[in-house]
Amino acid sequence: MEKSEIIVKRLRLEKKDIAYVKFIIEGYEGIALVTTINNDEAVIELTIAPDFESDVEGLLAALKEEINFQEIKE
Repeated sequence: MEKSEIIVKRLRLEKKDIAYVKFIIEGYEGIALVTTINNDEAVIELTIAPDFESDVEGLLAALKEEINFQEIKE
């Protein structure tokens, strides 16, 4: 059995959009866990199960049309 790795993405967005993004992503139960890493700098972290990576990518693409955010590459 192949071991799957959890995917972690960090996003920087406007502070006013943190709750909205959390609400939208958590509305898709189990797709990703959203954690605010730095409220002052408006950085959130998405913890994604490998099976849902493409779903989250699609959701982020749709959100990108509504709000401004950047993925933080480490």
